[in-house]
Amino acid sequence: MLITDHLFADFQRDDILDENGDFVESAPYVYEACPNIEAIRNRAYEKLDRYNELFPSKKMNLVLFDDALKHLLRITRIIGTNAGNAMLVGVGGSGKQSLTKLAACIEDQFFFQIQLTRSYGIKDFKEDVHKLYEKSVTARPKVCFILTDAEIKKEEFLEAVNSMLSTGEIPGLLNKEDREMFPTQLKPIWIKEEGKKGDDPPTSVLWKYFLNRVRDNLHTVLCFSPVGAKFRERSQRFPSIFTQVSIDWFLQWPLDALVGVSQRFIESFDIFCKKNVKE
Repeated sequence: MLITDHLFADFQRDDILDENGDFVESAPYVYEACPNIEAIRNRAYEKLDRYNELFPSKKMNLVLFDDALKHLLRITRIIGTNAGNAMLVGVGGSGKQSLTKLAACIEDQFFFQIQLTRSYGIKDFKEDVHKLYEKSVTARPKVCFILTDAEIKKEEFLEAVNSMLSTGEIPGLLNKEDREMFPTQLKPIWIKEEGKKGDDPPTSVLWKYFLNRVRDNLHTVLCFSPVGAKFRERSQRFPSIFTQVSIDWFLQWPLDALVGVSQRFIESFDIFCKKNVKE
């Protein structure tokens, strides 16, 4: 077997149950080698069924052919890592958003996309990101922020994301009250993790801890198309968007992928073919 055929994933283990079969603890995330591609494909389909149960109004009927499965494993690995951000590059309809949503569900993360309206602007964008900052400092902080190039109404959106990826801050996002509230909320967690119970850490230490926590737990996944000049121009104007992420290229799907998808959607249809016979 070629080394490229070696697959790894962190969602292969089962939930921990007691002797009566009752739930005790969620399955641990252990990044380990997959027995074979069919085993991890079956596990991924189990996770897809779970996603459809959790989000019945947003059901996805995905065909996890080999290339799609490997992209899914890459995305889960990226967003499952602290400070892991991704850029998925491919033409529309290649599955970037769907696979990201499934990956976020697999990693037990809250995934979010902005809801564009006619009047949606940079102020609304910052308000949405502010809410994600709030979620990232809660007890279950992992957040997956999905942003497509179609949702970028103004280049100011990318300026904000560029700053967030490079420093963890967006100018004008947090007011004075936020700068006092967020570090204060994290003080008990800092004391627990640092093992300095009773100490009163300075504000500067808590603020740095807050920014690091946001960068670790807020995972940005950019879904971009390489078609046109904008992709090249943005790489020059917003360097952190390209240097602070792991880039995954969604190339043209192979023939077996196209066959697999077509079989999935037409196998339940009875097709009548009339043969023309020349007399």
